[in-house]
Amino acid sequence: MSDEKKGFEEEDYQNYLKESLNEVSGVHPYSEKSQTEIVTIGKNMARRTNIMISLAILLLIVPIMTLSTYMYYAIGGKAEHLIDVVTKTIYVTEPNMGLEKLRLEDEIGFFSMNIKFDVFKRIGKEDYKAGNYEIDFLLDQPSFPKKDMLLDRPLPEFPSEETEAMVHPDARIPFIESDQWDILKKIPDGTVAEVYVSLNKVMKPEELKNSLPKDMELRWLAVDTGMDAAQVDKDGVPITPLGYPAQYDPTIWSPFRTDDGSNEEVFLDIISLLSKNEVVAEKVARAKSLSLESRLAYIKKHGIKVYGAVITGPKEELRKLQDVKDIRAMKVGEVKLWNWE
Repeated sequence: MSDEKKGFEEEDYQNYLKESLNEVSGVHPYSEKSQTEIVTIGKNMARRTNIMISLAILLLIVPIMTLSTYMYYAIGGKAEHLIDVVTKTIYVTEPNMGLEKLRLEDEIGFFSMNIKFDVFKRIGKEDYKAGNYEIDFLLDQPSFPKKDMLLDRPLPEFPSEETEAMVHPDARIPFIESDQWDILKKIPDGTVAEVYVSLNKVMKPEELKNSLPKDMELRWLAVDTGMDAAQVDKDGVPITPLGYPAQYDPTIWSPFRTDDGSNEEVFLDIISLLSKNEVVAEKVARAKSLSLESRLAYIKKHGIKVYGAVITGPKEELRKLQDVKDIRAMKVGEVKLWNWE
């Protein structure tokens, strides 16, 4: 073998040994800068992979959560049931107030529902927008309503003994009655108004209707529920009056548009419904205690008798209420331009 060939073989062998030693000793054939770049590239690839996996999981979760929410509110008519409780609470806890259920807006979110609706008052012969409500539900738990009221003389947001507009015969009148009659007298002629009247005694609805002058409209009746004299529940928390519209309501969305029953029967059905959903009803109502179960039991035992009412009509006619012996006190509500024809 030639010396030149033998030299090449020894050189190859030496190179092979160096590579083997480098592998064994952990010495990398790359420079420190190259190693840093390789590690950085690996980290970036791992980060991108994690992001893509997370996005894929989220893209799967979002439609699953959305579908689950729609199923929750759809199965058994949960959304419609909650809306029904909210709207009926307005009718029986807010004197002379109703709403257009067909114009109610609802929106489903992640395990939540938002509803918005306008409320109206009948002053004279026309319905006027009284304000709007917005309520958020987390599953079936409502938030306190966000309200934007447009009334000149709104009822207080949180009722108390000192702010009631209709008062039980056994309770103290919290305002000066003569001042309210003076206000009614000083309202300009050619206007219509809404007034809250308190009675000298509890009576049947028909008795009250028959005692009123003719050219006015009885709008809402405050029902004696056994707690209205004290105006608080057993724990001392202020309650709100319970009542119902006195007139047949022809609007198709109203629960008091009934052809086969009286408003009294509808009222009892609503109170029974709300007593099973009192958490929702108490959030919607101005008073944060309704005590519906005990008040419903009292009404069923003693029958429907009323101690107050909301009446609307021309100012000149409403003045005649001062001569009605069954009326103990009156408080002026909203006033509008003439619309009685």
